[in-house]
Parts: sequence; C-alpha cells; structure tokens
Amino acid sequence: MGFFYGVNGKKLQRQYKDYMSDFMSWNQKSHARTWLLYPENMGTYLSIDETALSQGELYTIITNKKAKGKKGALVGIFQGTKAEPIIKHLLKLPCSVRNKVREITLDMAHSMKHIVKVCFPKATQVTDRFHVQKLAIEALQELRINYRWEALDQENEAIKQCKINDKEYKPVILPNGDTAKQLLARSRYLLYKSPEKWTPSQKERGEVLFKVYPLLKKAYKLVQGLRNIFNQDTGIKIAYTKLAHWYKEVEESGFKSFQTVANSIRLNYRSILNYFVNRSTNASAES
Repeated sequence: MGFFYGVNGKKLQRQYKDYMSDFMSWNQKSHARTWLLYPENMGTYLSIDETALSQGELYTIITNKKAKGKKGALVGIFQGTKAEPIIKHLLKLPCSVRNKVREITLDMAHSMKHIVKVCFPKATQVTDRFHVQKLAIEALQELRINYRWEALDQENEAIKQCKINDKEYKPVILPNGDTAKQLLARSRYLLYKSPEKWTPSQKERGEVLFKVYPLLKKAYKLVQGLRNIFNQDTGIKIAYTKLAHWYKEVEESGFKSFQTVANSIRLNYRSILNYFVNRSTNASAES
C-alpha cells in the first residue's frame, strides 16, 4: 500500500498501528506476545494443535471447528507447548463456558491430552486420524531411506572398484529408466498416495519399486490397510475389530518401526476410536 500511495511502507504501518487502529487501547496488548484468548469464539467442537510461526517458534492453537478456519475460528493461541502455562490461562475462562465444549480433536502428545482433561473435562477427546496415519507413513519412508543409503553405498563401492581396475562405471538401469538410487529417491511422493491416485509414470515406478524391493510393498500395504480403516464409514465396534486385525499383520511383518506405530495406537486407542463417532479431524486447525 505504501508503494501504491507513494509513501514509506513502514511509516504507514506504524501510523496505522499507533493512531488509526485500536491497538494502543487493546485489552490484550500487554500479553499479546505470549498468549491470546477469544472467549466469544468458543464453541462445542474444538481443535487443539501446535504450529510453527515466526522463526520456527512453536505455538499451541485452539480453534472453533464451526468457523472452518475463517473469521471467529481462533479461540486461543499460546507461545510454546508446555501444558501448565496454557492451563493457567485457559482456567481464566468461566467453568460454565469451558464445560460447554463437547468434543476436541488433538494429536497423541501427552501435554495436549493433559490440557484438555483439566480445562475441558466434559469434552470427548478425539485423536486426529491424520496424525495416526502420519506415523505409519513415516515408518514406511524410513524403510525407503534405509534402502536408499544401501543403494548409495553400493554405487560408491562399484565406482571405486571401476577406478581401481581402470574401467568405466556403467550403472544398472531398471525398466523405467531409473537407477536403484534414483528409483528410491523418486518414489518418495508416490508412497504418500493411494495407488488409484498415482499418475501413469508413478504407477510404472511403483511397480518397479515393489518388484525390486518386496519389503517396501509389504510396508506400503500396512499403510494402505490403516488408511482404509479410517476411510470406511464404520462404527466403533467394527473399527476396533479391524484395528485388531491390523495389529496382527504388523506383528507378523516383523517391521520394528511399525511395531512402534502399533504400540502408539494401542496406548491411545480410546481417543482414536472416538473418531468413528463424528469423524472429526484437525483439518480446520491445520488450515
């Protein structure tokens, strides 16, 4: 705007803040750098999540789902992720207001659960399905990365031997035109997607990847199995049974990282299963 009107932009910003806006008389000005509360935006269905704002500093944000990320969505924002300071500020809200909250979506962090338990005792805790799926995807990507390091080591050793024997190094080219190293690097994004969402080139690359690395195919099926449980319109009882079958598949797979994912789900299974009541997620908070 400063450029448009031919004036100094910083000066215009300062004048707006100090003279034209209500900033100087704002009742939350004294603590705005560390916390803000908007009781008028409180609703019955909330989300609590953490996000990185300026310079990677973490903040805890509480939003009203009804606003869908638009005006009136922000209920509170707090610097940091420690539970006690956040609880201290939230308890400033009247008990009658906090007890109106019926459901809150959150991740599996203990601090988040503690905040909700103390400040919103009447609310049902729902673990965000995308945080659960993210753990499984990270376990899959960990396996891919390990294979990539192995491929890099093998390629480096092959190049070294060729130099020793004064020969030209010729990498093995796979059917889709990739080397093993390239295949593993370029497969990163297709592993995030369901097969039906793959492009033709991703489909070709995926087929080659799973043929060369069958354990990656096995791990990918575990990720898809978990995703399908959440995608299907089922009730808590059926979802519980399907998760039990998924646990068994994980145990039989022998993947240590997936065992860790399964253990995390077991420890949070009540709040995870609550997703199948209203199918609530943290999508509005993420936005």
